Amino acid sequence: MSEALSRTMEIRKHVVETDRGVVAAQHRQAAEAGAEALRAGGDAVDAAVACSFVLGVLEPWMSGPAGGGAALHWRADTGRAHALNFGMRAPAALRIEDFPLSGEGVADDLFPWDRVVEDRNVMGARAVAVPALVDGVEAAHRRWGRMPWAELVAPAIAAARRGLAIDWYAALIIAGATRDLARDPDAAALFLTGGQWPRAFSWAVGTEDRLDQSRMADSLDILAREGAAALHGGDLGAALARDVRDKGGYLGLDDLARNRARFETPLAVPYRDALFHVMPGLTAGPTFARAMEDLAAETLSGPDSACPAYARALIAAYRDRLGGMGADGEISAAPGSTTHFSVVDRAGNMVAHTQTLLSLFGARVVSPATGLLLNNGIMWFDPVQGRPNSLGPDRPCLMNVCPALGHAGGRRFALGAAGGRKIVGAVTQLASFLTDFGMDLEAAFARPRIDVSGTDRIIADDRIPGATLDELRMVAPVTVTRKSILPYPFACPSGVLQEATRRSGVTEPTSAWGDAVAEQD
Repeated sequence: MSEALSRTMEIRKHVVETDRGVVAAQHRQAAEAGAEALRAGGDAVDAAVACSFVLGVLEPWMSGPAGGGAALHWRADTGRAHALNFGMRAPAALRIEDFPLSGEGVADDLFPWDRVVEDRNVMGARAVAVPALVDGVEAAHRRWGRMPWAELVAPAIAAARRGLAIDWYAALIIAGATRDLARDPDAAALFLTGGQWPRAFSWAVGTEDRLDQSRMADSLDILAREGAAALHGGDLGAALARDVRDKGGYLGLDDLARNRARFETPLAVPYRDALFHVMPGLTAGPTFARAMEDLAAETLSGPDSACPAYARALIAAYRDRLGGMGADGEISAAPGSTTHFSVVDRAGNMVAHTQTLLSLFGARVVSPATGLLLNNGIMWFDPVQGRPNSLGPDRPCLMNVCPALGHAGGRRFALGAAGGRKIVGAVTQLASFLTDFGMDLEAAFARPRIDVSGTDRIIADDRIPGATLDELRMVAPVTVTRKSILPYPFACPSGVLQEATRRSGVTEPTSAWGDAVAEQD
């Protein structure tokens, strides 16, 4: 924890409440785009389409059309949950021999894999996996959307035409990645000014730098007119694949045509008097399910005293994940590149949607023909062969995403978070706060949490009482830290909740751009 951080500053957010719909997202303008779709008569899915695309423009280092993810959908009329997987996978032409181990210890990005020569699995075109985000958003819209597709993509096109305005937060994010972005001429041209990070808005000078996202706007315009087919087999996809190959990667148009979103049966997770639905398969859903199973056997007398139980349950769940699914522990200081939003409409339909490029700025490579920042999904794979999640061609990526739907005590809610391996711990604790202790969203999101991202240590909020910290130290070594705006020591969640005809939404209090926005008259 930085010794310079204030010890007296408090950061809180008010919960938005309404009898209409709510969108809670990591960028306020994306939430506004979703809420506007609701106001225009759209379904929660329509709001999700608008929110997803705007996030890709205004948080380009977190997600975008060249990424992937997963979503849970709740349909109020049928009382059913649906899981939608739009995860990435390795290109078919990937060559394992192109990723030799360097023998220089472990990588210093999200996962402490054995280091690969030139960090090829982390940065550059070889790190690019096959995206499926646009197809995932469209698949839900085809099934439940009410508004025209092009109308929902339009806010993102307009935002890209304007270009992302650089405030202090954007400048800080870009500054932290400047060295890596400078390696790719197209990434440097998009994000840097004269080889340096752009200037933040200054009241004294009155200047404002904006990113030139006009090429991305053109690509979004194609997607608005042609839909996901433009990327998964059309000319836009061909241009993207060609750019990746020209930069030394493997992505092919056939890969894009094959990697499509798919509906799956969600995992139903009973917990005391509650029921949760999460993603199955190569996501954090099974890890959440295991943690809740162990937590159900614990007696929880209060949210502070529950911390050791949370730690035990998450450590056991990670032991299963690491042994069977193959992802090693995360480097807690490394920034992740993920965004989550949650939606509820006035009919009670809900969406918990997580989308990602994986690392912050993904592969740190931009496709010049499309203006899209590329993912580095290949980093999800273990570069050492013979392990459960070893790198290989045409293999699905193991994701950390954990969108969740829950129902307890007459309340229904949608949750999720950004933050890599920190996600599942945050969702687990929020689920417990809402069900075990009957908290509302404001209380649940304001509560101090712990982070367990593996099996050997605990990160604890310094607001947790000393006696509880002592109990945590009996479970595993503890590092105490203070929540800050950047870097995030914990995950960054967003959630919505419905009780009778009242609906509410909130985002992580320390998220500088995140907000919940209610549907207006």
